[in-house]
Amino acid sequence: MIRHVEVRAGTYHDSVTLMQVSQAVQGEEGVGGALVAMATQLNLDLLGGMGFDVPTASPNDLVIGVTADDDAALGRALARVESALAARSSEDSGAGGFGAAAAPRTVGSAARRDGATVAFVSTPGPYAFSDAMDALQHGLHVVVFSDNVPVEQEVRLKQEAHERGLLVMGPDCGTAVVGGVGFGFANVVRPGPVGIVAASGTGAQQLLGLLDGAGVGISHCLGVGGRDLSAAVGGASTLAALDLLADDDATEVVVVVSKPPAPEVADSVRERAEKLGKPVVLALLGPGRPDLTAVAQTVVTTAGAEWRAPRSWPSTAPVAGPYPHVRGLFAGGTLCDEAMLLVSAALGPVLSNIPLEPSWALEPGLPSKGHTMIDFGDDEMTRGRPHPMIDNSLRIERLLAEARDPSCGVVLLDVVLGHGAHPDPAAELAQAIVRARNVAGARGRDLAVVVALIGSADDPQGLEEQARALRDAGASVHLSNAAAARAAIALVNGGGGD
Repeated sequence: MIRHVEVRAGTYHDSVTLMQVSQAVQGEEGVGGALVAMATQLNLDLLGGMGFDVPTASPNDLVIGVTADDDAALGRALARVESALAARSSEDSGAGGFGAAAAPRTVGSAARRDGATVAFVSTPGPYAFSDAMDALQHGLHVVVFSDNVPVEQEVRLKQEAHERGLLVMGPDCGTAVVGGVGFGFANVVRPGPVGIVAASGTGAQQLLGLLDGAGVGISHCLGVGGRDLSAAVGGASTLAALDLLADDDATEVVVVVSKPPAPEVADSVRERAEKLGKPVVLALLGPGRPDLTAVAQTVVTTAGAEWRAPRSWPSTAPVAGPYPHVRGLFAGGTLCDEAMLLVSAALGPVLSNIPLEPSWALEPGLPSKGHTMIDFGDDEMTRGRPHPMIDNSLRIERLLAEARDPSCGVVLLDVVLGHGAHPDPAAELAQAIVRARNVAGARGRDLAVVVALIGSADDPQGLEEQARALRDAGASVHLSNAAAARAAIALVNGGGGD
């Protein structure tokens, strides 16, 4: 086995491109593993975990690690790296033929050329502010998909938008649907009367999937960024989005979804909602408040439709507890919050990197202890690498670690479908679930796996196929994240969990 590592100083490619290149190289015959990524500390740690000697490199450098059976396989792998990077660079250059108009080099010049009304910003966090400000100053609403944008820059962008009568969706706006056009991680849903204001990406996707499953469509889903209802930002975009939906003839019912908000900001949102002139359903997660599935039921009935309970697929594996603790490995922060609220209410404190209580914060290195849930989509976990809705590698690594831990009895996973997400997450995760259950079984214990499958029937990955693959791997599968969390609780309490 050959282990090859090289560093290309000062070479930058975005994380999605590098994830696609890594996957392409891993598909080459004779290649055991590959990592093509920016040399952030997280990626260097991952490289070391794959058995490579970790090189000296900075986050501005590109690192390539390949394990291959022989020199011929290594040569094919490196050639694949070169061709894939060259292909992506060619696509990004937008070069035309002789005499063709030059591609615009700024958001403003693109707006002047194309007459757009919405700008989508997905540049690295340190550069997103200038691009978003450029868009606002040229009269565009802005979707800021970029994360790792300082909160003071978010506040300034939203002040600028307010002064110009525009809307900033984000930063870290994972999901938006404007007039039927999806931005970021967007599910395929039918048009309809419900408008969503979402200070949460995966929370919005949970509602999109549940509403679509009940036969109710949406007019718009306006993502406003996970920090919008924080005290620092003050709900600036949420309030602006409510006003826009109040004036939208296609919107008859409005729902606001958020991670646990700052109390004073939640009060401001309630006050605005009461004066909107349309029914408003609030899904502001917190202790004692309705979960997202209960909110979806309220929205459906408010829209005059009949509620259809979300489907589930029982595990093919027999229950063989007892199951000591729940470990949640989440791609979605709001889904992690919702699960922690339910599990902590039933079973006690849940440690996390996004803790519900300061005293429940995980120690550095995120070691599991008791009931533990990790948001792998948190900003700290996505610097220099793809979001876990695209790249499952970190979660799979942690799943196998939990399988070796005798204090872990139940693993709770979310699998999020839709445009922009992994094209076939079950293909990777089902194999990992089987392997993890076998690892636990070899140590004389059962590992129960519960999956919250978030998506719609028309998503490109195929919801039915994804559910069956995960079920056949031994997981129980639920279209409701709240139902999945309750199934995990039931397993710990001695029930069947399905």
